[in-house]
Amino acid sequence: MLPPDPNAASHPAPEMQYQEHEHRPTQSKAVKVIIWVAVLAAFAAAYILIERHKTIPAPKGGGRHGAIGGTVVLIPAKATSGDIGVYVDAIGTVTPVYTANIINQVPGQVTAVHYAEGQMVSKGTPLVEIDPRPYQATLMEAEGTLQRDQGLLAQAQMDLERYKAAWAKNAIPKQTLDDQEKLVMQDEGTVKIDQGTVQYDQVQLSFCHITSPIAGRVGLRLVDPGNVLAANGTSPLAVVTQIQPITVVFSIPEDSLSIVQPELKKHAKLTVDALDRSNQNSVGTGTLITLDNQIDTTTGTVKARALFSNTNLGLYPNEFVNARLLVNTLHNATLVPTSAIQHNGTTAFVFVIDNGIAHLKNVQEGVADGGKTAVTGINPGDTVADSGFEKLQEGSKVSISSGSGGKSGASSLPAADTTSGSSAP
Repeated sequence: MLPPDPNAASHPAPEMQYQEHEHRPTQSKAVKVIIWVAVLAAFAAAYILIERHKTIPAPKGGGRHGAIGGTVVLIPAKATSGDIGVYVDAIGTVTPVYTANIINQVPGQVTAVHYAEGQMVSKGTPLVEIDPRPYQATLMEAEGTLQRDQGLLAQAQMDLERYKAAWAKNAIPKQTLDDQEKLVMQDEGTVKIDQGTVQYDQVQLSFCHITSPIAGRVGLRLVDPGNVLAANGTSPLAVVTQIQPITVVFSIPEDSLSIVQPELKKHAKLTVDALDRSNQNSVGTGTLITLDNQIDTTTGTVKARALFSNTNLGLYPNEFVNARLLVNTLHNATLVPTSAIQHNGTTAFVFVIDNGIAHLKNVQEGVADGGKTAVTGINPGDTVADSGFEKLQEGSKVSISSGSGGKSGASSLPAADTTSGSSAP
């Protein structure tokens, strides 16, 4: 018999090693399964707790949207009969009627600047003075030349009269008379040239006295006394912008032409309100004066121009404003708060309250303005729900919220009043 191997205990058989390696992946899979089961159980427990919390009834005397004994607490509103405007909203730019860039027409040195920055000026108000002395001297020279040539013309005309008398007596030949007539014509032409030169020099001299061509506001000073201006300058000496009146240019969708153009053809004065960037505060009210003669194919819009008196100087050139064009006014329309209208897909509806019961009524929406929307499908005087929509359904019992000033309970709501009114309660 062979003696036992002393290393046998420390070195297991190959079959034993293979079994241990095969068992380790099985243990890892079991641990993963246990972890996933625990995670799913935690999610299930959380879901059950959330559902139980949702089904806990609200305590009696709850808040604005609470329910009392199955009654939905809400804020009511009355459908009224009134007028509402049909508006086209757009973003516009304040555009001056006239903007004059004052550029020198003659070279010279600036001797005076008469305007102050931001000054309101009238047409003809002096702005800049250019040294007039060179142009005064040129004008004086031209006037002297004109005076000399006028004297020569007068002398030639007197000689012509004498030659005519002498020729009548056959004292001079006809050739002498003809030559004198031609000399008079030459002197007349010279005088006309001199007169033109004088007028030109007078205009050049007037260019030294620069005035405002329009009424408006002067911008920042662009030139100082002592500056030398070159001929045919391109840099303005001053910029005058007319701001009273002023216009706003805005673009309206081409689809709106079908309602705007008929009103313009009637020579109707369509009102345009200009509001600030927040679209809350009015900065001026004007009148639509024209539409552009073509549609911008890249945007599908057409430009419109409105004229504003701007007496309060609320409109500033190049300012962005929100323009609201009032195209028409609907009279005796049924108006409800826009917040009272709910939607189910493309269908609009309201909850009409009658004897403390909510009834779902489909409506057709019209124009909206100022938190009110014109609708058809209900009558002026009907009471509609303006809150609590998450709990309302057809046939729900309702109660007025204490915050709305009404009494709590279904009996506090009166029967629907179907009489028409022109103002909101």
